[in-house]
Amino acid sequence: MSRRKMLTLLGVGGLTGIAGVGSAHPGGVTDDPTESDEHEVHRGLHNHGAPDPSQPLIDLDATHNSVVSSGPSAHVVKNLALVGRGERLLPNGTTDVWALDGYAYIGTFNTPCGTGAGFGSGELVDDLLGPGIAVFDVHNPNKPEYVGSIPSVAGSRTNDVKVANMNSGRILAHSNESCGGGPGGFELYNVDDPLAPQHLAHVQTDDMNAFLRDNFGFTDFGVHNLWFFTQGANDYIAAVVESELGNFQIYDITDPSNPVFVSGWGAESLFDSNVDWASTTDFGLILEADAYLFSGYGSSQNRFLHDIVVNEDGTRAYLANWDAGLVLLDISDPANPTLVSQAIEPSVGDGEVNSHQAFPNEDGSIVVETEEDFDPFTLTFDITSGPDADEYPAAEGAITSPIVELPGGEMSGPTTYVGLACDAATVPPAPSPDHVAVIQRGVCAFSQKAQNIVDAGYAGMVVFNDEARGDALVTMGGTAVDTPGLFVGHSTGLKILGVGSAADLVVGAAGESVSATAEPQRWGNVRIWDYSDESNPDLLSEFDTVCSANPSDPSCDPRGTYSVHNIIVEDDMVYISWYSDGVLIVDISDPANPVEVARYSPGGQEFEDQNGGIQDVWGIDKEKNSPWIYASDRNGGLYVLKELGSGSEKRNNRN
Repeated sequence: MSRRKMLTLLGVGGLTGIAGVGSAHPGGVTDDPTESDEHEVHRGLHNHGAPDPSQPLIDLDATHNSVVSSGPSAHVVKNLALVGRGERLLPNGTTDVWALDGYAYIGTFNTPCGTGAGFGSGELVDDLLGPGIAVFDVHNPNKPEYVGSIPSVAGSRTNDVKVANMNSGRILAHSNESCGGGPGGFELYNVDDPLAPQHLAHVQTDDMNAFLRDNFGFTDFGVHNLWFFTQGANDYIAAVVESELGNFQIYDITDPSNPVFVSGWGAESLFDSNVDWASTTDFGLILEADAYLFSGYGSSQNRFLHDIVVNEDGTRAYLANWDAGLVLLDISDPANPTLVSQAIEPSVGDGEVNSHQAFPNEDGSIVVETEEDFDPFTLTFDITSGPDADEYPAAEGAITSPIVELPGGEMSGPTTYVGLACDAATVPPAPSPDHVAVIQRGVCAFSQKAQNIVDAGYAGMVVFNDEARGDALVTMGGTAVDTPGLFVGHSTGLKILGVGSAADLVVGAAGESVSATAEPQRWGNVRIWDYSDESNPDLLSEFDTVCSANPSDPSCDPRGTYSVHNIIVEDDMVYISWYSDGVLIVDISDPANPVEVARYSPGGQEFEDQNGGIQDVWGIDKEKNSPWIYASDRNGGLYVLKELGSGSEKRNNRN
């Protein structure tokens, strides 16, 4: 079940949070689920050239981005070398990577969606470009060898994969997120023999709250990320569950064939820590918590959990809780997670919190956090005429032409209401070339609406939400259409058209004039926190690359995505997957002054041909105490890199 469906069931369509964002990577939402691909639709914002930097961006950088990468950016970097490829040319298809005991495992995104073929057979299937978990033998890192795939569940994707040596053996877990009506939860396998994975259990993940389960059917939610940990003789797995309440859930897998739910915790406890959120039946209170969870900072406003990391002794869980910030829980008693601290500084950077992932150093004194932000531009939307002239919330479409690339970075003009715009024959022709079509959400895909208004001669479009879903905003996804466009709430649409309700709408009626402007701002970056007093974390520094700090820098490929993604911390080094910036190593021996020391960032037509597209690094993993780094490229599959140089040699010879 999606959170959009939850909002409909709960009857809270008036919220302003961007629906469908916190549970997975913030992404596009379409009215046709077959067109849903979060990262592809985001990339649609950047398929064209970028403008020169604006003064607000320069001022922002001077104030907040004092740490900008000065490290190497050449195609070949001396101290980080590509040594092996596990080629998987599947555009936008590969997700996370994890390596253990001579094997590397990579997940699969929405396309191809899981078929279930061979699931639970105890054998790998030969289907490199298919769904599921692709397995590579990397005993010789210079020559990764594809050995087969662990089949996915029918109708679900396998975004995250983790493998660990537990008390019961070598255990693999992968997440399930529905991409075609399949189940959520996660799967557990014994991979003592990686070539013969033995399916142990399917774990269904439900909402923590019994009232929501029993009365609204809040069951079988997707899982986005997982983390193994052990306490003595007991094995556990922590899961990011895409539920309404209790996103952080712990399961005892000491007997991995019989997992047992232990506890849950969610950001609703930040809203009110005195409530037993697992047992409350106070529906009004649940609605208040829902409103809190769907409010936050910047454009992607929600406070749902995105990722988790547990420290090595299994007593601390670091929760990247999106706009609730970085949450530290004491899980010494897994049945009773307790809040230690909340690290959040909404005023820094571009005003987005977007806590995506966090990773501590060995003693937990330093924690590195990533902010994933796919929208490097600031959008302002105004009704410029009539009694309701004012500024209103809006979200730019991911399928539409970037407003920032229009003359003056502006889409403006008089408006005409064109209905649902699903049938080209019902769309009235544009009264003049500068008219903007106002469209009601529903029935057909956003891309279909967009193409119909292009064909009718409009200069752009404003889609407003339907009455049931109220003022919730979405980032319109689907197939790219060459027209600017944005999405506004239901009440905003009615104000544009000067009516009191949807019943008063008339196709072809003139509305008020509107204006939407976009200015370059920033992609997501890295934040470095001092946790020497874990109850009072202190933000020490931020780290940007040139392209994350300045989306208009001429060195940045306009097709690229320059937000940071995932990290691994070992000693004083942070190993980073940074989408189109590639793989970075950042030295945090002075955490107030992080320094980039290595980068793998190839480009050019030859690389794109062998990679199946532009560089787009999603996952990162590191063999502890060794020079091998594993990266997953969304387009190209598995990359094995080797850290070189005297510094890495010294680190790799530890006892």
